[in-house]
Amino acid sequence: MNVSTELQYAGLYNFYLDAKNPRLGRFQSNRNLSQEEVLDMMRDWVLDELAGSFLENGFWQHEALLVVKEELCGKECLVVVEGNRRLAALIYLCQAVNGNPVSKKWGLLVENREVPRELFDRVPYIQVETREAIETFRGFRHTTGIKNWYPLEKTRYIGRLIDDHGMTYKEVALKIGSYTSTVRHHYISYRLVLQIESILEGFSFEDADSQFSVLYHLLRKSTVQKYLNVDFFADLQEARMPVPKKRLNALAHFARWLFGTPQQPPVFIGSRRVDDYDKVLESPEAVRYLENSKKPNFDYALQLAVDESECVQLLSEAAANVKLVTSGIHRYKGSPEIQRAVENLAVDYKELLDQSLGTKTKLLSDN
Repeated sequence: MNVSTELQYAGLYNFYLDAKNPRLGRFQSNRNLSQEEVLDMMRDWVLDELAGSFLENGFWQHEALLVVKEELCGKECLVVVEGNRRLAALIYLCQAVNGNPVSKKWGLLVENREVPRELFDRVPYIQVETREAIETFRGFRHTTGIKNWYPLEKTRYIGRLIDDHGMTYKEVALKIGSYTSTVRHHYISYRLVLQIESILEGFSFEDADSQFSVLYHLLRKSTVQKYLNVDFFADLQEARMPVPKKRLNALAHFARWLFGTPQQPPVFIGSRRVDDYDKVLESPEAVRYLENSKKPNFDYALQLAVDESECVQLLSEAAANVKLVTSGIHRYKGSPEIQRAVENLAVDYKELLDQSLGTKTKLLSDN
């Protein structure tokens, strides 16, 4: 991997946080952020848990920072490319130990606690010649290794390798120890989010984070690929615009259903219902409802997507369950829970009859 194994040590304030860290977000990492701004942006990255570990165990050598020498403010500095959370946690911890905690939480963390000897004076690090030399290590560690990035971060990393470094799917797969098909899926997902960002007002790449896993799984479905006209086997050049221009309106609808808008919450929530989403998009009637409704409801769309064969299957299953229950329900005649359940069933049964007039007429004539 062309990463040195020589372990070195330096004091805490010899290191600099990486303003180009992709975890800061695509737009933020392209800005010329100061060290104070980077540290403040990292404040909510659950740093106190790391700091607690440092107080208990010290800074483990096998978690050494990976750094490069780069020019900052007119001088060469040790910029941490791998290990920014550890460095930020150490900085906040050092501030708290010195009586300047960034919050009450950090003050309580160090209260009556002993600081391991040389924790801030001998921070282990490994210096690497270039950022590129570290890319393979970071990619393996975060996409397939022991410390996973969140899905959106992993996808952004793969997208950067292809767009910024001109790599192919196969080359990226070999670099990070993954499958070509998985890399292709991540890249198309990445480019799709960028397309959404370009057409959906007020939407930014980072807004996809909470629902990205749903998007990733939905893109496996042939119904979604057909609705958006996404070709998963297109060459790299075509894959940069996964949804063709003629389907951008469909993409806008899909993005609103998935991510919501300031005026409307998402329609699709949760990866556990991906199969239901698949079923909805398979129904022209359900899709028309979603596209034309100002405040679409997913459960209603799902009802519209239930076809005749599914109705027959569901009714058959319900009839079988009722028949099974009647053989033993006499043992629970005094049960309030059973009584309520039967009453609810009766209400649903009456509604079912009301919606099937022919059946109701036949039953009444038989009586």
